[in-house]
Amino acid sequence: MSSTATFSPTGLWTTTPRSFALSPSHIGVICAWSAVIIYASSNSIVSLLVSIGEAAPVAGGRNAITYVNLLLLGSLISILPMCVLFRRDLTRSNVQRLTSHNWRFLTLSALLSCAITPGLFFYALAHTSVTNIVLITRIEPPLFLLAASVFLNETLSRRALIGGLVALSGAVVMISLRDGGGLGALGKGEWAAVGATLSYIASTLVTRTSLRDIPVGLFSVGRTIMGSGMYFALVCLTIGPEAFRDIFAPVLWSWIWIYAGIVIVLAQVTWNLALKYAPSDVLSLATSFSPLAAILIAMALLGETAGPGFVPGAALIMLAIIMGRKPRPPHGS
Repeated sequence: MSSTATFSPTGLWTTTPRSFALSPSHIGVICAWSAVIIYASSNSIVSLLVSIGEAAPVAGGRNAITYVNLLLLGSLISILPMCVLFRRDLTRSNVQRLTSHNWRFLTLSALLSCAITPGLFFYALAHTSVTNIVLITRIEPPLFLLAASVFLNETLSRRALIGGLVALSGAVVMISLRDGGGLGALGKGEWAAVGATLSYIASTLVTRTSLRDIPVGLFSVGRTIMGSGMYFALVCLTIGPEAFRDIFAPVLWSWIWIYAGIVIVLAQVTWNLALKYAPSDVLSLATSFSPLAAILIAMALLGETAGPGFVPGAALIMLAIIMGRKPRPPHGS
């Protein structure tokens, strides 16, 4: 059996049998779908952990497992495993090669990805349901494709764009039929989700640009360290340092590992690899599936209901996924 050089997520090229070879684009596709499933479960995991904290209050009846504690502590804990995983990227020579342009983009990505976006999402979680947030964020796939075309000069896939718009229409159907709601019933939680989605799109564009010149590991670790500091400062300025007074509570430390390991480390690693190696149309197609996964997970973990619009909305989203698929080339071509 012949052999070929194949890519590994650690940045090394190894020799493996040709029949089992995975190209960087294949790795990107796998990571894109894996990250989407992980992120689809993240809101439900966070809400479940907060409810666990409410059932086990600390002194004074306070809930130690708050959104701000989860994000800051989870980010700090995730730094060590990421340093181990990406130790080959964390070299002095790689840091010295960073230009002032690289540092500006890294700083902007940290602010958007680790402070503004999760802060808005957590605010939304505190004021509306996971299902509503999932449906609102369906504006992301078509907007991301348009933004990537305008700002990154990437080829706009009409098939993926149409698929994203169809998926968005499915979300609109679900929202319109959910508890007699509709766009006019959007509250501050839903609008926070809109703001978080726009911030997320901007952070994705910045990240995609940064990863062209910065190794994945150095970018991931650097962004997490800088973003944690920015988030801490942002919360202290807007809420006050007392927001972190229960950060050493045993109940928080008992559950933080689930959040740090799944929502932060595994999600960031797979998504950053997807951003580096997967085409934009694959990213958009994969994210189009996330509302179905997220709603089903919310139904299973939190007991939420999607409402009467779930079936027709889900049908439109599945149609969008089918429409967004690239046709297979003829066999042997």
